[in-house]
Amino acid sequence: MDRRTFSGLALGSAVTGPLWAQPAAAAKKKVLRYAFRAPESTLDPVKASDIYSRTITAHIFESLYTYDHLARPVKFKPLLAAGMPEHDEGYRVWRVKLRSGIYFPSDAAFKGQRREVVAEDLVYAMKRFADPKNVSPVWGFIDSFKFLGLAELRQKAMDQKTAFDYDTPIPGVRALDKTTIEYRMAQPRPRFIEFLAASDLFGAVAREVVEHYGADIDKHPVGTGPFKLTEWRRASLIVLERNPEYREHFYDAEPAPDDAEGQAMLAKFKGRRLPMIDRVELSIIQESQPRWLSFLNEEHNLIQEVPPEFISQAMPNGQIAPHLQKRGVRGQRVLMPDNAYTMFNLEDEVVGGYTPERVALRRAIALGMDVEREIRLTQHGQAVIAQASVAPQTTSYDPQFRSAMSEYNPTKAKALLEMYGYVDRNGDGWREQPNGQPLVLNWSMEDDQRGRQRSEIWLKDMKAIGLKVEFKTGKWPELLKAARAGNFQVWQVGGQSASPDSQGSLQRYDGSQVGGQNLARFKRPEMDAIYTKLSEMPDGPERDKLFVEAFRIGTVWMPYKIRYHSVRADLFHKGVTGYRRPVFWQEFWHYVDVES
Repeated sequence: MDRRTFSGLALGSAVTGPLWAQPAAAAKKKVLRYAFRAPESTLDPVKASDIYSRTITAHIFESLYTYDHLARPVKFKPLLAAGMPEHDEGYRVWRVKLRSGIYFPSDAAFKGQRREVVAEDLVYAMKRFADPKNVSPVWGFIDSFKFLGLAELRQKAMDQKTAFDYDTPIPGVRALDKTTIEYRMAQPRPRFIEFLAASDLFGAVAREVVEHYGADIDKHPVGTGPFKLTEWRRASLIVLERNPEYREHFYDAEPAPDDAEGQAMLAKFKGRRLPMIDRVELSIIQESQPRWLSFLNEEHNLIQEVPPEFISQAMPNGQIAPHLQKRGVRGQRVLMPDNAYTMFNLEDEVVGGYTPERVALRRAIALGMDVEREIRLTQHGQAVIAQASVAPQTTSYDPQFRSAMSEYNPTKAKALLEMYGYVDRNGDGWREQPNGQPLVLNWSMEDDQRGRQRSEIWLKDMKAIGLKVEFKTGKWPELLKAARAGNFQVWQVGGQSASPDSQGSLQRYDGSQVGGQNLARFKRPEMDAIYTKLSEMPDGPERDKLFVEAFRIGTVWMPYKIRYHSVRADLFHKGVTGYRRPVFWQEFWHYVDVES
């Protein structure tokens, strides 16, 4: 799933413990500068679901495990954990031992001191997702793991209209002692380590910090990670600096033997203390041209996702343009584990519901969308048409798989509409609903250049099949907020897989995640049963067959039109070394060096 004015954080008084050696006065700070193309929404992990917010939180907070920065295929490594997890009772119980000597940095919440991480910090962090007061968009995903007692504790607070009781122990998430966490779930979870490796969401959180800052906790993210927030101008500028109290953490990785680039990075950086840079400056530049010019003018030394309209200037035929090569610019192209999709509000009185005529309308709209043209005009060829919700680079993705999801057939779309009573009764050129009422599609759209391009394409596509469209424009965070509340009819978003398991792409179909990852508010018992079964099954051919059935159900009911998977081109100026785009995770700043 698959996105604000604050500065000068007061982080307490004198620091105790080992610090980074102070650089010489003349030493120039190493700064990574780049831009997000949409604003962040929050810096509180419990409320984050967009990739921009989660990129920031992933560098402030740390989870029990992480991904090897260079390994492809991916490998998991201990981060806060002392070693790999233990599991028993058929993957229903998982236990993790914490590494000693890891601290939250000095903060006013700790009376100006630093404080060592304990197992209860991970328990508390998990319980925050269940607290109804936090209205976490990730709660449905958490609940799908069926941690014993967690949903019941949440329900008790809701039923009694009382504060969530963080002090009541539950068997599902508990500290066995100061350094041991145990997770107990109702069903087997063979891939639970993927859950434990999401630093952007499930990092250690100190209860003292949350209680100290209260409603302002969003402005005071305090984690164990390599960076700390120092300036925040919402939707404009976010500045993070090296955490001066970050523990000794050294560069190491396991690239594949035939990965020449990865092996070269390992040889260059192995043993270097992390992070290697001093500061990260993130701008919010939603329009493509100024974002591209900021990179060309070296105001930014990295650009993630070269705007498609400039790809021919940047990487013609997949190669760095000669004029950029002369300046020392380097780059990478990656088929992303993502989906771009159009979604329908299944609770809407026009496009929602499960009756044959409503399903026919959604399928006709999907058949009428010329995705190949969209890719050519808005992505400039930097995408591949999607066949299902499964994302590239995940376990059950098959590049040879084909389905009706990708079909473009306006003739069939018109026949489907005619069959189910969507006809032009008054001769004005637009179809009415089967009951004779006017039919107007209210389509939400971002008010930026790409949004305007898409609106022109889809206006033409829908006109060709006799459907009238009116666009409601707004800023991304506003549209996301409305979608979570179910206040939309048709909208388009993108989702990126957060783990290697293809099941992550099916969260948007899970009925328990309505308002969270499931923005379409789709609920079908057969899909919910498949989602639950997929969670419990080990990897293998039988599980892959179940994915195909899930893809079929998604195509039949069409709550989402999965359009394409994007190809991203990232460029970086001379001096930026060590960059490799993460696949399923967000953290990478501490593995990058910026040389003068």
